[in-house]
Amino acid sequence: ASLFNIGGEGQATLGGLGVALSCLLIPWPHWSLALIGSLAAGAAFGAAWGFLPAWLQAKRGSHIVITTMMFNFIAYALMNYVLVNLLRPMGSMDPASARFDKAYNLPKLGDILGLVGIPFSSKNPANITFLIAIALAVGVWALLWHTRLGYALRAFGKQEKAALYAGIDPVKITIYALLLSGGISGLMAVNAVQGAAHRLVLNSVEGAGFIGIAVALMGRNHPFGIVAASILFGFLYEGGSQLAMGTTIPREVITVLQALVILFTGALPYMVQKPLEHLFAKFGGAK
Repeated sequence: ASLFNIGGEGQATLGGLGVALSCLLIPWPHWSLALIGSLAAGAAFGAAWGFLPAWLQAKRGSHIVITTMMFNFIAYALMNYVLVNLLRPMGSMDPASARFDKAYNLPKLGDILGLVGIPFSSKNPANITFLIAIALAVGVWALLWHTRLGYALRAFGKQEKAALYAGIDPVKITIYALLLSGGISGLMAVNAVQGAAHRLVLNSVEGAGFIGIAVALMGRNHPFGIVAASILFGFLYEGGSQLAMGTTIPREVITVLQALVILFTGALPYMVQKPLEHLFAKFGGAK
């Protein structure tokens, strides 16, 4: 819908709160039901945190970039208050919630792939949420290109006046787009909170909301491109961490290399696509 959501970090932070409340307050009988509850709670809290900026954009004309960015800081402050004053166990000095029941621990990706004979290290922290993320990417692709809502979202993003002329309500589309974006951002916290930390801690998403912006731009805002860009960023960040710990290469050099990848990927339409279009147009005109 051509709306730039900078609030993914805050929405994921509040999504983590939803995941924690789901795991702490509801006695789930099995990890699969706990996962479903966490997915629903994370999406609901993330979407709710994206609703007010969406309403301000749709009804009051407030710029979505500014409001979503400001809501990140409100989310940090709210999370700090909740952890310190409400969820912190009695006698603990650590600003974190109690640990979840071990029965809610998510199965590792290695255990799942081992069932079908695919070798994968069981020590790797990757868990079932990786498969959920892949399924979500396919679901978003189907939504955007094979439903009426997806058509309305893309039409609104291409040309708002033409979409309005076609009967598409800009207020509803703006709110729908931010609710979807906030809900997906909230789902990010399921891996960080229930899959990795097994409790809610400060800065549980560790900047993944901001990294997601670079990933989306590198993936050209297409679900399948985003999957490829996500895997590339996973290699960059994990490889960078290993180099920083195991070699004398400064961490800053690794950060510069990561930034160069983003820079040149963003410049590809001008470095490669435009010259190719000009070349094909020239040969097409000659023919």
